[in-house]
Formats: sequence, structure tokens, C-alpha cells
Amino acid sequence: MISTQTDLQLASDFRTVVTRLIKKLRTKSATSLSLSLTERSTMALLDQHKELLPSELAGMEKITTQSMSQILSHLLELGYINRKESKTDKRKAIISLSKTGQTVLYKARNERDEWLNKALQANCSEKEQELLRRCLPILTKLVDFD
Repeated sequence: MISTQTDLQLASDFRTVVTRLIKKLRTKSATSLSLSLTERSTMALLDQHKELLPSELAGMEKITTQSMSQILSHLLELGYINRKESKTDKRKAIISLSKTGQTVLYKARNERDEWLNKALQANCSEKEQELLRRCLPILTKLVDFD
């Protein structure tokens, strides 16, 4: 399918708005300001998968294992993750989110959710909020597209 200029403008405008919203949301959590986006994403992956190898985390984040090693060192230093030896291969480390890390992750999420809820309530009518609800499956399709 050939995109028209209007289609490209929609894509550009949509990207700009989403990027600005993401940047705004990042500033609305005092809890996570000391963490990079990749560090927060790594913590979210560990919360979702419970235990992962550093190489698996690097692959999911699409970064080098060396970069992931630096991220994990920082998160370990902060007490946000646990590292233990694999029972089957002593050369491998299994990474999990610590209770402290989970608390920080959930608090940061809650801070951003609360801000976004206030923004939606203050700026969007009931009809606009319903329209956003109906758009969520469409946005999910975009996120899942490779």
C-alpha cells in the first residue's frame, strides 16, 4: 500500500504526540527520576518474567550484554534486583526483582497513573474518554507490530 502525504502526516503527528506524552509521563514520577528508561524497563521485565538471565534481558531490551551488565550493576547497587547462581550452570547468574525494586517500580507506575488520570479527568469529556478506551485495542496493534 502506497502512503499518501496525508498518511505520512498522520504518522508524524501521532509520533510527535506520543513522544511528548511519554516525556511528560517520565517527569511525573519523582520515584523513578534517578533511573534511566532502560533501567525502568529492565525492572518491568523482571517483574513480568520473575527471573531472567542477563543475556535474555539484553536481548529483550535490544542492547549489548556489556550495556546490560552496567545496568544490572547499578540496579544491584541500589538494591532493586537480586542475583543468584544458576543451579544447573554455575557460570550463569539469574536475575530477579527484589522487594525494594518491586516497591519502587509499583510506586513509580502509580505516580504516573495518578497524574494521567488527573489529566484525563481535567481535560477530556466523558465522550473523549470513551473514545480513548475504544482506541486502546488499535494502539495495542501498533505496539505489537514488527
